[in-house]
Amino acid sequence: MILAPLSQADAYHGLHPLFPAAFAYLQNFDPQTPDGKYEIQGTDLYAGVQHYQTSASEEKKWEAHERYGDIQAVFAGQEYCGHTHRDNLQSIQPYSAEKDVEKFAAPTTPFSRLLLSPGQFCIFYPEDGHQPGVKVAESQAVLKVVIKFRLQK
Repeated sequence: MILAPLSQADAYHGLHPLFPAAFAYLQNFDPQTPDGKYEIQGTDLYAGVQHYQTSASEEKKWEAHERYGDIQAVFAGQEYCGHTHRDNLQSIQPYSAEKDVEKFAAPTTPFSRLLLSPGQFCIFYPEDGHQPGVKVAESQAVLKVVIKFRLQK
């Protein structure tokens, strides 16, 4: 897991061959873009634009992926995103290859809570169990872009 300012994204370009294009998309993102899926480089790299209301932690499931990693960037609002190693989580919905997601119950061991604000991004890999969309104090509207990058084989 990585949490950093979008202004420092260049420092992470070397971690994956698709990262330069992913961060260029985020750095040039127009907040007026409608919700939806946008291909950047076919199915290897695409963006999901989403508006939603944050919710209480108890209402949000934990998740992890296998074929794709996530770069999550908030452009409006704030949210907490829980983070723990996938091994600390108990599956409650088996892995779906079609959706590339497995859902988990809340961990029974300590976990981290990341604060995502405009101008920041986080990167999650398959070992990173995460719980996005958690309210900070009160529920609020969030505009988030989730870049899905295909992991190297």
